[in-house]
Amino acid sequence: MIKIGTRGSKLALWQANFLKDSLKRQNLNSELKIIKTKGDNLQSLSFDKIEGKGFFTKELEEALLSREIDLAVHSMKDLPTDQVPGLCITAVSRREDASDSLIINKKSYDENRTYGLKKAAIVGTSSARRKCQIHNYISDVILKDIRGNVPTRISKIESEGYDAIVLATAGLNRLEIDLGEFVHIKLATRDFVPAPAQGVLAYQTRDSDLSLRKQLLAIHDKESAIITNIERGLLSLFNGGCHLPMGAFCKRDAIGNYHASAMFAPDWKEKPKYTHISQSTSANLVERLFEELNK
Repeated sequence: MIKIGTRGSKLALWQANFLKDSLKRQNLNSELKIIKTKGDNLQSLSFDKIEGKGFFTKELEEALLSREIDLAVHSMKDLPTDQVPGLCITAVSRREDASDSLIINKKSYDENRTYGLKKAAIVGTSSARRKCQIHNYISDVILKDIRGNVPTRISKIESEGYDAIVLATAGLNRLEIDLGEFVHIKLATRDFVPAPAQGVLAYQTRDSDLSLRKQLLAIHDKESAIITNIERGLLSLFNGGCHLPMGAFCKRDAIGNYHASAMFAPDWKEKPKYTHISQSTSANLVERLFEELNK
């Protein structure tokens, strides 16, 4: 029986059960073990006030190393690029929609303004990357930290007076959230660049567990691995984590050409730099993106 470690939020459990079902189709039985992380326990703090990287992953990785679990499932965007010694990302999922979504209270919607946000709209997000880009496009926006799982954050639009919030489209799709009472605007990945590896699940194991690593190859999505390696490669050059106002998104067209968008700012209050590069191979693509963003 394979023990899968997961966080306990509704979305994390969806992800873990998605993995469990994928394993079952390979005739592999598994069970879930819920583990609370630092990010779960410090709900009152925004991401930039929580010290260190991996605050949604560290406890799961410790459980792997202690053999409390055999396999950890992560939102890949939460996973630091520096792998813990003894652990590895063995497989990744097919990518869900990588974009961000703006969820707007209908009473706060103004079709004549950018993204439909009324003047001095209060927008909820704790992500430096999202804050930076919203502030760049709408200078009069009032940014307010918001934490909690996806349904909790949506409920806070009414209960805590937000005019809008920003969430990953992937989570909304996976949980099949009904947004009928709101205005839902999906933000284009070229203009509002998502987090590196957003929409992809990472399956982490111990280096030494060769049998399980071989079994997981059957559910590994090679295309997702190729493009997230580029996005996370750029994140690694910036030595960044969730604190960093930096985004990266890469896709390949039907003939294999790479199309990459990226953004970066030293601080979320500063104007971000954007770059878009298309080329036929991945050779030096990460380095070119990094160079353009640092000009």
